[in-house]
This record gives sequence, C-alpha cells and structure tokens, in this order.
Amino acid sequence: MFMDTASPDSAIRLDKWLWAARFFKTRTLAAEAAAGGKVKLNGERVKAAKAIRLGDALNIHIGPYEYVVRVLVLSAKRGPATQAALLYEESESSQTARKALATRLAAERQHAIHTNGRPSKKERRQIIRFKKSRTE
Repeated sequence: MFMDTASPDSAIRLDKWLWAARFFKTRTLAAEAAAGGKVKLNGERVKAAKAIRLGDALNIHIGPYEYVVRVLVLSAKRGPATQAALLYEESESSQTARKALATRLAAERQHAIHTNGRPSKKERRQIIRFKKSRTE
C-alpha cells in the first residue's frame, strides 16, 4: 500500500499531497494552482510549499468545479485512483454542487448551435438549393 503512516503532528507539502491525491497530473500543475489562488487551506490562500496536516480543510478549484475536502491521510506517493480517493473526504455539499454544475453544463452544450466553421455536406446542399430557387 502506498499510503504513509503519519503521526498527528507530521506534515507534508501541499503540492505533493495534491499530486498524490490525483487532483493534478503533475506537481508543477499543483504548485501553479496554489500560486494562482486556486487552492485554499482552511480558507486562506497559500503557497505550494505550505505544510498541510491531518484534518486540514482544502478548497480546490479545477476549471469550473470546486472541491471542498478534508485531509484524512498524508502521502507523498502517487498511487491508483481508488487508493488516492482514501486520502481525503469530500463534503456532501461539494459533491452535490459539482454534480449540479456538471448537469447544467452538459445541458448547455446540448443546446448550443454549431454556427462556426465550414458548413457540412448537407448544409451545402441546402444552400445550393436555396440559391437555385432564388434565381429561378
């Protein structure tokens, strides 16, 4: 198992933990997110090198989504997603808000009309028919 056994007073760098918990694909991306204010520790903006401890609350913004999690296990090793999910506990309100946002964004994508770019073959035929009917 990849998880480190941690005493209550031990700590780990924020960017390492975010990478191990699979919120970001690389530590560099995790560090950039922290530097850009996308990650808050106990409600405060922090740097990537900030030490986090067991029980800390993190607000993580990834794209349009926000994760509100509590640190359960400290680990500097990246493992499978199933085990990475055991490193933290996400709040119920965070899960429902993310699911609602995902549903809303999916509905907006379905109703979007494709108007940019070249017309499809079917649309070109319709344009040709329309132009012929106007000239006759």
